[in-house]
Amino acid sequence: MLSKLAVLALAAAAPLASAIGRAKVVNLCPETVHLWTVGSEVFGPYALSTNGGFYAEGFRKDPVTGGKALKITKNADGLYTGAPQTIFAYNLDGANVWYDLSDVFGDAFAGKKLVVKSDEPSCQSIVWPTGVPPAGSQVKTCTAEKDVVLTLCAP
Repeated sequence: MLSKLAVLALAAAAPLASAIGRAKVVNLCPETVHLWTVGSEVFGPYALSTNGGFYAEGFRKDPVTGGKALKITKNADGLYTGAPQTIFAYNLDGANVWYDLSDVFGDAFAGKKLVVKSDEPSCQSIVWPTGVPPAGSQVKTCTAEKDVVLTLCAP
């Protein structure tokens, strides 16, 4: 049986243990897009409707790959057909989360602004003004306590 002190310590720690942010994708584009969450397993596709559809998952470490990749295409079967993909990837590392943005098989959102931004104002953003990856590393790190949001067709 737990002492009163142990119960109070557990109760005090509970909010800290649950203070984990989310990886979120918001679709402000005029067309539906499709998202898969990929690690050691693949889940999806999830359809993100036009003008505000979204997907969110709490940061978690994949038991096999370590990181997770949220792969987004304009085609409902795009993950399996070689369609252009935009990949919002993250890796939970203790109290921090590493995140980046990349494209494969082309630029699915060419001509549209993409922004990855943490809800923690002091953390760095990733901005692709024309939907095409700029030169150089896009990897950023921030506290895992706050959401990190990819906005497609950002204003």
